[in-house]
Amino acid sequence: MIKNTKVLALKYRPQTFDDLIGQEVVVETILNSIKADKIPNAYLFTGIRGVGKTTIARIIAKSLNCVNGIENKCKDKCINCDSITNSNHIDVLEIDAASKTSVDDVRELLELSRYAPTSAKYKIFIIDEVHMLSKQAFNALLKTLEEPPEYLKFIFATTEIKKIPITVVSRCQRFDLSRIKSSELFEFIKNIKNKENGNATDEALKLIVKISEGSVRDALSLLDRALVSLDHNKELDLNAAQKIFGYFDKSQLINLFDLILRGDEEDVVSVYRKIYDQGVEPKVFLNDFLELIYYFKNINSLTSEGTNFLLNDEDFSKIKEISKKIDNETLILFWQFGIRSLEELEIVSNQHLAIEMFLIRLIHLSSFKPKNKNELEGGRVHISDEKNKNLEKNFDTNLDVINQIKNVSQKKKKNPEPKNEIKLFDKVPINSFNDLINICSIKKEMKLKYELEKNVNLVSFETQRIEISFNEDLDKDFVKDLSTKLFEWTNQRWIISFSKTKGAISIKEKEKNFNFDNIKKVKDSDLFKTILSKIPDAELNDVKTKKDNDD
Repeated sequence: MIKNTKVLALKYRPQTFDDLIGQEVVVETILNSIKADKIPNAYLFTGIRGVGKTTIARIIAKSLNCVNGIENKCKDKCINCDSITNSNHIDVLEIDAASKTSVDDVRELLELSRYAPTSAKYKIFIIDEVHMLSKQAFNALLKTLEEPPEYLKFIFATTEIKKIPITVVSRCQRFDLSRIKSSELFEFIKNIKNKENGNATDEALKLIVKISEGSVRDALSLLDRALVSLDHNKELDLNAAQKIFGYFDKSQLINLFDLILRGDEEDVVSVYRKIYDQGVEPKVFLNDFLELIYYFKNINSLTSEGTNFLLNDEDFSKIKEISKKIDNETLILFWQFGIRSLEELEIVSNQHLAIEMFLIRLIHLSSFKPKNKNELEGGRVHISDEKNKNLEKNFDTNLDVINQIKNVSQKKKKNPEPKNEIKLFDKVPINSFNDLINICSIKKEMKLKYELEKNVNLVSFETQRIEISFNEDLDKDFVKDLSTKLFEWTNQRWIISFSKTKGAISIKEKEKNFNFDNIKKVKDSDLFKTILSKIPDAELNDVKTKKDNDD
């Protein structure tokens, strides 16, 4: 216990392995390795916030450097243990990786590692939130991490193990710290409450355990807040704790669920509005309602202790009793409606009204589903009350009408009108590369034609097989598009392969060379020379070949 602080999370921070709770396996493994002098080069602790990662790192540092030896377990304080506890030991350096992330910070650390410890047996580097280091910083650590000097030890702590490179994880002895069990955490904060002369009921402490979700630090912070919220002469009960933490009583939800099953719409809306007036957000309410549906569905496979103190014994028994009145199919439908309503909350402007409509829908859904399958026989509902015989007769008549409509619709489905079948394209013969370009023009596939003429160099062309080379401007989807169209036009699969052999020049390149040759021939002709003699500034840009049938 640290006496110079008023914050409970720091005041009751474990100082020895015996003070730790919930991590017995990890503690035993570490102690055995230290006693056997098989200390790893680096420890890696991972887990959620507040389960003891940094605390264990400091205790290891004290155990390795304790003057009185490991068997003493730091119970008799020495100079090294006191210095490490006060974070001022020259050979134990604690670094926050969130603020020192760069490779330069790691290089500075490695520079310090070259020097032997001054007053302790080991020089220890504790790096908290190690996943925040950059990739280059991790790479700089690798060599020293694998083969450090005998006096150097690393201790890493992280909440996000997946962000650490596997090359670093493989060089460490990894320990996964589990959440603290509800019963252990309850006894722990109850003991601290007594030490602090706090006045709180067990139900209030159980609520703190529930909210903390297995984190000791969160539980102590909540306890600290709860104890200072009321006067010393007042007891912190469950209702007061719920108001302090903004947490509403789950028994209200159970009563609400029971009213939904009874179909009492007015009371359902009234109870929800009371919960809403307590300051509970619609989204929080809906998530808690879904959690309650889970307990109704799986109550037979759970124990009151295994519910993480969400439910007390009375609520647990009540859920077990109500769950007998509702089948699993209805619960699953409730769950699906709840998930869908969560999505709807992001759309609507008034979430409060959306929750009311959600509850009303559940009322009608639960009343619609029969509790007993024997109530439905032969498509008719049997009404036992003699006073309702006329209602039954009318209902039967309606069923007959519905069945007639149903029969007519079924006949229509059985004898559908013949639809005009969509005719496939007639097979188009494609026997050459030119045929392929021509069919692209006919089918108005201009993009495909452009790629074939400009960016494709033909190596070979066979039936159902084309081998090409291409330039860097070819579209990335060219092969997929061409294969699809060829199958559509020929009703056959074509293989389009790329070749390292440079094929013939593209059609556009041929046309360009042909025009260049024609221009050169015309420029060398007597006719062009005669024109130049009369018009010195004349330029020849293009030559068009005259067709045979032209005059």
